[in-house]
Amino acid sequence: MLSGRRLDLLDPSPMDIEIEDIAHGLARVARWNGQTVGEHAFSVAQHSIVVEEIVAHIQPDVEPRWRLAALLHDASEYVIGDMISPFKAALGMDYKVFEDRLESAIHIRFGLPAKTPLPVKKLIKQADRACAFFEATQLAGFSRDEALDFFDAPPPGYDLHIEPWAPSLAQARYVQRFHTLSEAAGYMAAPAAAFDTE
Repeated sequence: MLSGRRLDLLDPSPMDIEIEDIAHGLARVARWNGQTVGEHAFSVAQHSIVVEEIVAHIQPDVEPRWRLAALLHDASEYVIGDMISPFKAALGMDYKVFEDRLESAIHIRFGLPAKTPLPVKKLIKQADRACAFFEATQLAGFSRDEALDFFDAPPPGYDLHIEPWAPSLAQARYVQRFHTLSEAAGYMAAPAAAFDTE
């Protein structure tokens, strides 16, 4: 990682995870494998910020820690990239186990439970699919009807006009949002050294 950390992908340790590395990677990972309109790709970092916003729209009283979980819902993609769902399914359970292990390490690093409670996971998935609807219709060439076949309709009262950000802006806004939510949740991420066992 650019921070100098060495992350063991088969056995990831929370001590080797830094939010700056996550933000840097996600700001440079393109949703839809980059097959979108516009000067910039729509990054996973920007997508994650929107998903967190939609979570709060759907459930305004959601706890800050679960908004943080929403922001981090695709954080594992900073090292494994954003694979489209059909390809993930084709790879099978080995990929999912790998992804879950990395997600657990990320959650532990930033003070969240290793596993997100199922109701929260469902809420985040609902927001994720709503965001995908906007992406599909505005950036990826889907008709509204086609997008509704694949994704969830936007929640009532929520609208979005997407302008993909440059990677540097997506990275900065992701880090800023992370710190705002961490503080609201009462988690100030400890330095990675706090996880050292020596």
